[in-house]
Amino acid sequence: MKFDPETNALIREGVESQINPFDLYALEEAVRVKERLQEQGDEATVVAMSMGPQQAEEALREAISLGADSAILLSDRAFRGSDTWATSYALARALLKLEPDIVFCGMQAIDGDTGQVGPGIAVHMDYAQATYVARIESLDKKKMVVRRLLENGYEICSVRLPAVLTVVKEINEPRTPSLRGKMNAKKAQIPVWTAEDIDAPEDKLGFQGSPTQVVKVFSPPHREGGEKWSGEPDELADKLVGLLKELEIV
Repeated sequence: MKFDPETNALIREGVESQINPFDLYALEEAVRVKERLQEQGDEATVVAMSMGPQQAEEALREAISLGADSAILLSDRAFRGSDTWATSYALARALLKLEPDIVFCGMQAIDGDTGQVGPGIAVHMDYAQATYVARIESLDKKKMVVRRLLENGYEICSVRLPAVLTVVKEINEPRTPSLRGKMNAKKAQIPVWTAEDIDAPEDKLGFQGSPTQVVKVFSPPHREGGEKWSGEPDELADKLVGLLKELEIV
């Protein structure tokens, strides 16, 4: 990855896209819920959504191959430089156009590690939310009962619908793409929505709408010095122990 020296933002153009690993569990659970509802005779569809440059379409096609019925890409220069607040706002504006019953998110992005976008979407949409969901115990048209993973155990919560869930990897085992899924993904038409399409004012998007700013990005200097030893394992072990004793480490 490279950074723009003026904005300190990641340069995403021209970089191959893939689904955030944690989102694969969210996608799988969404597909399983759809299949469960369809078995009961209810209608259900899964729409995958991502915000990013044009090449993010590749990841959305992968989502279709894994069971999503369709996909939508949010792509506009107005979104550039969005922090978690502006990102969740843009996604929420787009989701409100679809009025989903459940929004499934991975618990966090593998690069940012904040875990803020899912809860942010819930706040902007005024939806109920449950984070770190490890199992959906039951589901009806008004509420769901979920098991949330905690540091020292778990808790069972009743959540009214509509709701936003962020899920942990313990919830399921993602499937591999089927041949039919790959064919559907190849021929799928993926619409691209801009800031205008989601009725989002530009002062709430991108750099303008981000309360957090990256002040400086730099690579740490290479470490210099050090010694390289070669020899037999026993000999090197004795030498290392002797050095640690000299340094009074052991």
